[in-house]
Amino acid sequence: MSLCQEIMLPAKTIWQRFHNHVHPGVVAPGVALILIALLLTACNPSQTTPQSPITPVSTEQSISQSAAPTATLISATLIAEADAAQQVFANLYDRISPSVVNIEAIQRTAQTEQDTNGSGFIYDAEGHIVTNAHVVFNATEIYVTFNDGFVTSARVVGSDEFSDLAVIRVEVDASRLLPVTLGDSAALKVGQFIATIGNPFGLLSSMTTGIISATGRTLDSALMLVNSNANFSNPSVIQIDAQINPGNSGGPLLDINGNVIGINTAIRTESGAFQGIGFAVPVNTLKRVVPLLISAGKVTYSWLGIDSSAVFSVASVAQELRLPVDYGVLVTRVTEGSPAAEAGLRGGSQTMTIRGKTLLSGGDLIIALNDVRVESFEMLLIYLIENTSPGDNLKLTIIRDNNTFDVNVTLRERP
Repeated sequence: MSLCQEIMLPAKTIWQRFHNHVHPGVVAPGVALILIALLLTACNPSQTTPQSPITPVSTEQSISQSAAPTATLISATLIAEADAAQQVFANLYDRISPSVVNIEAIQRTAQTEQDTNGSGFIYDAEGHIVTNAHVVFNATEIYVTFNDGFVTSARVVGSDEFSDLAVIRVEVDASRLLPVTLGDSAALKVGQFIATIGNPFGLLSSMTTGIISATGRTLDSALMLVNSNANFSNPSVIQIDAQINPGNSGGPLLDINGNVIGINTAIRTESGAFQGIGFAVPVNTLKRVVPLLISAGKVTYSWLGIDSSAVFSVASVAQELRLPVDYGVLVTRVTEGSPAAEAGLRGGSQTMTIRGKTLLSGGDLIIALNDVRVESFEMLLIYLIENTSPGDNLKLTIIRDNNTFDVNVTLRERP
């Protein structure tokens, strides 16, 4: 084998063979390595021809360059999936935005004039538009701007401050009336993708996206705008993280199929601007309220006449109170002359301090309505709103002194 052929061998073999030809004391190891490099150059002269000028690079630069990540093109499959998701929302906007309108409500008196801007959406082909009650509250003039900029006047058909829903009506050509499709808010899941379309700060047709952050929230009703002493909260409210700014109120909350699942109604803020928490009235409330507003101009609600603790749930005090179950509605007070009082329900009679807070205990524990299990006071309110009307007979299953029995109550209209 020639020397050049030997040089092409692995480095360890080269060193061993070179070492056999040279006396150990004659050539120092460093010199030997230099000789090997020279032999490699001689045996492969093509490698000695420089292809481009060489610029010295410091050790620090070399390390920095080798450590820097190199971007690589992601697969066409991932790009296609991202584009598909993008197209879902783009298509949703194209389909639904013609059904969303801007609402300008003017409150004019001899001394003042106040403008309120909100959103709404077309409910049917007869010109009915759904919005928030607080958007058109006390309005003397209402103007509706359609997606294409067309403006017309509107009148209030009915308003319900308890649910914060109102219906207004416009007289326009039928070609402009593109009703939305109503979904089902009973099946909503936390984490579900949603979109909102509205008119923030009066800007026409803006869309934001996000997820459902929570369901079953309780929010003070718009009745507080009319009567600060009103003590009623709107249950089953949807909490979302999609951006809602002033002017979005009354616009639709949509699932990714374009179905309306709620009506944007409020934001949690201390500055008046969006801070990450928005609320929407569930569409199942709309399904009950809006037909009544259209037919009668108002909505009546069932009244039971009980109070429960806003601080403690049954599950949180079941151990301290030695309750046989950890769910239900603990009655703390029964309103005099109410359906609950006439049926003989009992409120709390003992004041207890639990974890530094006061609870009126000893009252009846309601665990079911018409054989439907009730987990909390919010669930009781939701059941009354969505499933009953004044005059209905309601069967309550209660626990009193560890005894379980049924009580029949005839509901009346809420005062």
